[in-house]
Amino acid sequence: MTLEEAIKTAIDYEIKVRDAYLDNVSGIADETGRRVFEVLGKEEQGHIDYLESRLSEWRKSGKLSLARLESVVPAREVIEAGVRKLNDHLSTRDFGTEREMLRKALLLEQETSDFYRKMVDEMKADQELFAQFLEIEEGHQAIVQAELDYLNRTGTFFDFKEFDLEH
Repeated sequence: MTLEEAIKTAIDYEIKVRDAYLDNVSGIADETGRRVFEVLGKEEQGHIDYLESRLSEWRKSGKLSLARLESVVPAREVIEAGVRKLNDHLSTRDFGTEREMLRKALLLEQETSDFYRKMVDEMKADQELFAQFLEIEEGHQAIVQAELDYLNRTGTFFDFKEFDLEH
């Protein structure tokens, strides 16, 4: 795969993920859930803009300069505190629609991360571009998974058991 093809493919992935978030905002009853989808959708749009600027630069000059790609994803401690606040809401509401939207978003985030991981492995000369996206998309996966874990009451947060009913 050429660098141009890789960037175009990355743009396609980012568009799918952005649309999964922004097209479903209105279907989420919970205000916090809507905010999460809005923020992640806007961040994905920022990824699209960044990739399109890199593609344009590549086409014009045959060179690729990289600016640091920032993320609005907060630190893990901030996410944990926010999820703890949501815990009170979970016992009184049916979150079936939100669960389904989050499952779809998680699958898209995983697919996108898999693509970036493959590009990091294959595009040795330009892997830094894709490594930035991989790190951010893995953060998005963690947020979506944490939301799902709490909605499903699995006792798991960021892949760690918080409690075990058997012990």
